[in-house]
Amino acid sequence: MAAKRDYYDILGVSKSASDAEIKSSYRKQAMQWHPDKNTSPEAESRFKEINEAYQVLSDPKKKQAYDQFGHSAFTGGAGTPPGGGFQQGPFTYYYSTGGGASPFGADFDFGGFSDPFEIFEQFFGGRGHRGPAKPHYSLRIPFITAIKGGSETVTIDGKSHTIKIPAGADTGTHLRFTDFDVTFEVADDPRFKRDGADVYLDHNIPFTLAILGGTTAVPTLDGNLNLKIRPGTQPGTMVRLSGKGAVRLHALSTSSRGDFYIRLIIDLPTRLSRYQKQLLEQFALED
Repeated sequence: MAAKRDYYDILGVSKSASDAEIKSSYRKQAMQWHPDKNTSPEAESRFKEINEAYQVLSDPKKKQAYDQFGHSAFTGGAGTPPGGGFQQGPFTYYYSTGGGASPFGADFDFGGFSDPFEIFEQFFGGRGHRGPAKPHYSLRIPFITAIKGGSETVTIDGKSHTIKIPAGADTGTHLRFTDFDVTFEVADDPRFKRDGADVYLDHNIPFTLAILGGTTAVPTLDGNLNLKIRPGTQPGTMVRLSGKGAVRLHALSTSSRGDFYIRLIIDLPTRLSRYQKQLLEQFALED
């Protein structure tokens, strides 16, 4: 097995380089060696090498491990999970290593990449030498399917296709297949609202619960949660459940999730009995 080049050498930076210097060098070299613009035989391998180096050096934990142990820190693929999705600086792409299976099914046309060229086109425009555009379809998927992942069966040109939906997909998520492209449109959910990987829920509670405190059952992405309400809770109070939002689609680990926010809406009664009015009037006098 050939020895791997030093990641710092690949990006042309020193070990003391700042995050901004690393990112700047990465962008420069990625654009220089992108196979859609560079026709030299080694362009694709250099482009992969540059992205692999940036994947490690742009992540503080991976960079620390690499500085201490070198390439052995990622022996066995710890640095680049097979078939995983990566977001590297200005480019977003899927990168397959070691013959790993694609998480999106056998219809995918990887050739080492799902398609890094698509994001590259946003920088330079045009389709280069890639040939005619493929048919492009929009697929509407349920909110929970986008959050948790799943599959949808569709018929295109009389042929049935199973579209595997990665957890964390969002409106605009684009998948490239051999014969066609698919972009997702995520349906609205009557309870949950989403902003990237963060999910929001408005939850109504009676004003007596807000005043006296107690517990309330709140729906979340992982099932109902018995949420403790503090006495004297104010309208619009926001409760954050860290790491309980949507999966970050291009994160290196599927355990990377956004946050789940619960906004407490306090329901005020519109009709009161005479006794209830008397109690509130007495409360107002004593306040």
